[in-house]
Amino acid sequence: MTLRMYGFWRSIASYRLRVALSLKGIAYEEVSLDILAGNQFTPEFDAINAAHAVPALVEEDGHILFQSLAILEYLDETHPAPALMPTDPRERAYARALALVTVADTHPLMVPRVRKYLAETFGADEAAVADWIRTWIGKGMGTYERLLERRPAAPYALGATPGIADICIAGHAMSAELFGMDLTPYPAFQALTQRLFALDAFASAHALRQPGAPAKSR
Repeated sequence: MTLRMYGFWRSIASYRLRVALSLKGIAYEEVSLDILAGNQFTPEFDAINAAHAVPALVEEDGHILFQSLAILEYLDETHPAPALMPTDPRERAYARALALVTVADTHPLMVPRVRKYLAETFGADEAAVADWIRTWIGKGMGTYERLLERRPAAPYALGATPGIADICIAGHAMSAELFGMDLTPYPAFQALTQRLFALDAFASAHALRQPGAPAKSR
């Protein structure tokens, strides 16, 4: 059985896993699951991930992993090179903190189930939902900008090689792009993400380069 990733072209969490697998040179097959159409709620996928979210990673022996950050740390433990996490405990904590700015503070507020709840419960139209999403993406970029001003990227978030923090930061920038946001007010954030997207592992995983993606999407 081939290593199988269940993802969706525009999913920021799926993006994180694509980049990590590419950086580590791990071969896999991606199965597209249209989460906007509700395909994550089918009985077949429920058997894979009871959380009804992507990505999920099914290993060759059938073992199932879910939650992107947990999967990235698992891959770092089972495929140590190149490392995504620093060895120093303080640096590891900082890497996780940078990752969680988007994974915990921003991304959960813009997933399809939240957007659907805003529309169905509060009557938010498409423009209002888009404004909601841009608000939280912007707050996340503001946090990253302040952090990167205090500790500049050199050239990546924690030094010479990209890691788990960079993966999450790049995914945040991708979300900003998909929602038509201007990154120029965040020059340190923009400079770092430009360096990241110059790397093939980051660029090739981009949502708009995946099967099923339109030329432009929000």
